[in-house]
Amino acid sequence: MYIGSGKVSKRDKLGIYAKVENTLIESLALSIEATYRTRAEKKSVLESVRIKIEIEKQLIRTAYEIGALSEVQYLRWQLSLQEISKMTNGWIKYLETKNPSN
Repeated sequence: MYIGSGKVSKRDKLGIYAKVENTLIESLALSIEATYRTRAEKKSVLESVRIKIEIEKQLIRTAYEIGALSEVQYLRWQLSLQEISKMTNGWIKYLETKNPSN
């Protein structure tokens, strides 16, 4: 968000851009936390990451719809978020196959 945030209105920068940025930081923090949790604890943290990523996708879509993001920026963000979502879901599925009782 930093790259494009210099060209947006103060309202968007303090509004939706701030929310997008905070959600990304929370997702990153939870992902790091999951790496240090025990196998039994990882899944619940990763479920939280998955929810944050879905929220992020919706925020980016909203930012595009209100004109705070260009189409190119929107598509770039959506592709990245889809890839992050796939990796998170893959991590969860891996945990489920290694420890099916959870």
